[in-house]
Amino acid sequence: MTINKRLRVGIVGATGYTGVELLRLLVQHGGVDIAVITSRSEEGMPVAEMFPSLRGLVDLAFTVPDEGVLGECDVVFFATPNGTAMNMARGLLERGARIIDLAADFRLKSAVLWEKWYGMPHACPELLEEAVYGLPEVNRERIRGAKLLANPGCYPTSVQLGLLPLIESGLADRGSLVADCKSGVSGAGRKAAVGFLYSEATDSFKAYGVGGHRHLPEIKQGLTAVCGETVDLTFVPHLTPMIRGIHATLYARVSALDVDLQALYEKRYANEPFVDVLPVGNHPETRTVRGSNMCRIAVHRPQGGATVVVLSVIDNLVKGAAGQAVQNMNIMFGFDENRGLAQPALFP
Repeated sequence: MTINKRLRVGIVGATGYTGVELLRLLVQHGGVDIAVITSRSEEGMPVAEMFPSLRGLVDLAFTVPDEGVLGECDVVFFATPNGTAMNMARGLLERGARIIDLAADFRLKSAVLWEKWYGMPHACPELLEEAVYGLPEVNRERIRGAKLLANPGCYPTSVQLGLLPLIESGLADRGSLVADCKSGVSGAGRKAAVGFLYSEATDSFKAYGVGGHRHLPEIKQGLTAVCGETVDLTFVPHLTPMIRGIHATLYARVSALDVDLQALYEKRYANEPFVDVLPVGNHPETRTVRGSNMCRIAVHRPQGGATVVVLSVIDNLVKGAAGQAVQNMNIMFGFDENRGLAQPALFP
């Protein structure tokens, strides 16, 4: 679908980090008009009062979500907690709006699996199969026609992009994959919680969710869909004392030692605007993607052995959330894929 007019955009729940990041990107886009920004708790407050960085760019005030008003939009973004979008999706789709959900409501195809990992029954399980998983590097053609799009999680984006070439080629042992991942504190959301206070998180480093993290079934589902066989993955996330960024260190055993892995990765991502395969011997840093929609990847084979180490970095708020959502919007409505996303990373 190619659109010849400016898109009318609605954003539900724009008071969090992904919401304000989405606003930052959309005001630079040039092809959209932000028509409504909702928040039940902040009804009536000017958006620029909560986020002074948007003064002069966003003149709207927060309003209570209204299905009729939102249904007049071409596309509605949900930057809300898990469990919100699924309660409004059916009505908005019936009104003709297309939906991009930045939460997890439509990422998993199984309602049973959803309830297990998210602790609540799914409000519209009949829509799970209709929802398109929005990882452009895998599902670009399906994204073009999507009415309901599930934007991938931050960890799943970095892990899947790092492992895809090995999984697609059949080189990796699918029963012994390891994802050792680190995230900045913004990945936990904009909330007051003791564990994320400055004095608690600074000068410290810890693992969490070792027994099972909600992003695990999403990653396994995505990799399994690519290869058609069950994938076993050990996934351990960590909290690091930085604001933005994800660093995924990925381990895979390979069956062939004579394959040029660098060439494999460069070929796989040669036409992907937001995946950068670094030259041999490089080690990507999270600061090289801060504020950008880029995923930077390096592939290593220590001592020429059978264990491959892939390093994958993204900004969790951009390629891991709002930037990927805008990328998906661009694909869905026929814009250039990099529109509104071409800015380089912030440095220092």
